[in-house]
Amino acid sequence: MPVVDWPALGLYMGIASLIFGVIVMIFPKILNYLVGIYLIIIGIMAIIGYFR
Repeated sequence: MPVVDWPALGLYMGIASLIFGVIVMIFPKILNYLVGIYLIIIGIMAIIGYFR
């Protein structure tokens, strides 16, 4: 079983945040939109940080 290093873990967390952010935004409530936008922004920042 391979050990996941920290940068790869950040990438996986970023992808998961994007996926969950899109899923949360499907349900039309104000809080869901806010949480979805937050998760998408954090996911994009994590993915950009991984590739720098």
